[in-house]
Amino acid sequence: MIRGLLNVYDQQMRGVPPRPAAGVSHEKDGPVLRVVGEHRGLVTGPRDLGIEGAALDKLIARQRDFFAARGEAVEWKTRGHDHPEDIVERLVKAGFQAEETETVMIGLVAETAAEPVLPAGVVLREVHSLADLRRIAAMESQVWETDMGWLVDDLAARLAAAPDDLTVLVAEADGQVVSAAWLAYRPGTEFASLWGGSTLASWRGKGIYRALVAERARRAASRGVRYLQVDASDESRPILTRLGFHAVTTTTPYVWAP
Repeated sequence: MIRGLLNVYDQQMRGVPPRPAAGVSHEKDGPVLRVVGEHRGLVTGPRDLGIEGAALDKLIARQRDFFAARGEAVEWKTRGHDHPEDIVERLVKAGFQAEETETVMIGLVAETAAEPVLPAGVVLREVHSLADLRRIAAMESQVWETDMGWLVDDLAARLAAAPDDLTVLVAEADGQVVSAAWLAYRPGTEFASLWGGSTLASWRGKGIYRALVAERARRAASRGVRYLQVDASDESRPILTRLGFHAVTTTTPYVWAP
């Protein structure tokens, strides 16, 4: 089953959403796809790039130099089963640095969709306004102890470009955002992706994360989505495993910054 899920992931989830936000462009360079115009650049590609050695070094250098000329950082998204196997060594040699490794997990919507069960006093609400997006960014900044203000522009631009492709939810208690998560649909595929899910420390362990997964799965089911995909942190992985998600590979962002 894992091999089958991984093959479907490689076939359908190696690209980017078909409707980019205003100011965002997708550019091909050989086997990779370059995303320009977000809070930092992104480079992604197929499971096997089909090149190696000096040709791969030149491809990596072109992506680095492209974003260097713009004065921007760039993330090269790697997966644990990528080829050639020495791509990580070559990224490091070119000045890229690894960020936290996450586990790519896939769940079947039919097995995950359910009515959310929330602790007393907590409600879920779909949001669209800039005011609510700012409240999400403030909560995320508190959780991660870093400025996450870029989320406001990112989510707002994506909602404006393709409002049917993104659902943003908050969990609130007494009017305070205690958690937030979003569901990104991938038109033309059988997938939707789960993002966010950060929860204030004082509200963890109460089932809010599980409730947000259930609600997003329920909404995905109503759209005929078959699979949910998550890049899961070490904290999220045990919860998702209990909810029936399967670990299929890992993903590590390698980032170059000017």
